[in-house]
This record gives sequence, structure tokens and C-alpha cells, in this order.
Amino acid sequence: MNLSGCGLGLRREFIFELESYRDKNIDFFEITPENWINMPDKFEKFFKNIIDSNKIISHGLSLSIGSFEKLDKKFLKELKTFLDRYNLEIYSEHLSFSSLNDSQTYELLPLPMSKNSANFIADKLKRAKDLLKRDIILENATYYFTPDSDLKEIDFINLVLEKSDSKLLLDVNNVYVNSKNHNFNPKKFIKNIDSSKVAYIHVAGHLRYDDVIIDTHGESVKKDVWKLLDYTYSKMGLKPTLLERDNNVPDLKELLKEISIMRKIYDKYR
Repeated sequence: MNLSGCGLGLRREFIFELESYRDKNIDFFEITPENWINMPDKFEKFFKNIIDSNKIISHGLSLSIGSFEKLDKKFLKELKTFLDRYNLEIYSEHLSFSSLNDSQTYELLPLPMSKNSANFIADKLKRAKDLLKRDIILENATYYFTPDSDLKEIDFINLVLEKSDSKLLLDVNNVYVNSKNHNFNPKKFIKNIDSSKVAYIHVAGHLRYDDVIIDTHGESVKKDVWKLLDYTYSKMGLKPTLLERDNNVPDLKELLKEISIMRKIYDKYR
């Protein structure tokens, strides 16, 4: 799929509004398979209409690629069936883990940032790719502590991408949040990413609680994150960019205002 432009994460909260909107600022939608694999009947018609008339990519929540547990082959089989059914070529997941004792938390839990961890994840990712019969793009996640780590985040990410021959879903908001919580320069982080490895970009909202910034995906994108997105384009060129909103989802009209901000920054670099 030739992906470009500005996208929006598809959510059930506004799926019924989409039939009356034909907004030229939305070039593609991103879906979370776990939210749609067993969708209620009332959504299926609208979902299929959106799939049939738009460019669609997919972004998972529960692969748990960093977990030391074995791959969930039952889940991967179900996931592959879903991706194949809707001809979804692009699939991404998080560089984190989310399962404990074979129970799914749906939380993005922090990984040890080490060479051993990078090798383990790369091997596990290759097995998952073989089962899905498609590449898996990895997203940099937020983290609030670093267990047993001896690598910087950027070095860890680059090592995993190199070992697994994978591409990066660069979440600019996550870079910003981590930079504030862990005291590093977000621009230097961006500069140290091989632009050829970046498949596409996410932006989202966050909140500050006392001295900690929390990646909530429940607020509008902050000005500093828009500025960092602008800087990212200036260093690596245009990349397809998507707005995520998972919590406190407003009506589509409000989300389109944010898409317009993204489009204005994007169009500066055309």
C-alpha cells in the first residue's frame, strides 16, 4: 500500500458520523483489530463501508512482543484471519509487553532496555511475522521506569529494528513524554533515528500530573508536540501521520479541527 498524508484512528464513538462526512483532510484510517474482530452487528455494515472506501492500516494492542511468555498462536491465527479478510497489509504493534501469566492487561508495560532483551524480541518478532505472513511495524512506547536496562532508549530501539529487520511507527508524543519524564533532548532523539526506518508517525495528547507527564490519548495534542512533529518533518521529510484519540473521544467535528492543524504542518513540507 502506498501510504501518505494525514490519518485518523477509527473509533466506535464516531463511526456512525462518518457517513455524513467527506473530509478531504483524512487520507487514511487506522483500526485496532482487537476492537473489531468480534464487533457487534450494528457496527459491521458501517465498518465494512469504511474499509471498502478508504485506505486502512491496523495497529494492535495485545501481541505483547516483549513478554517472556510464548506467542499466543490462537490469537495470531484469529488476527491473521481478520487482517486477510479485510486485506490489511500494514500492521503495527508496540515495543513493550502487555501479558502476565497468560493474562492480557492491555497496558504497555516497560521492557528491560538491553542487548539480551533486543535479541529476544527480534527473534520473537521474526516468529510472529512468519505466523502472520506480513511485516510487523514497532511503535516506541512510553515508560515510567526502566527495569534492568543498560542501553539508552534510542539505542535499544535502533538495535531491535536492526536485529529484526523491522520498521518504526514513530510516536512523536511518546518521544516528547519520555523526554520530559527521563530528562533527554527529544530533538536529539529524533535526529538519531534512521528516517528510512520510519514507516509512519503517531501524535496524541497527554496530561501532566505534578512532575510526571502521562500519555493518556484522552486530550488534544499539545503545542509542544505539534512543534516536535514539525521538527521531525524538517529532519526526515514527510511521513504519513495519524492522530490517535482513545479516551474522552469527542465528536468527529472536534477531531477534524486537530487533523487540520496536522495538515497545515504537513503541507509545509510538500
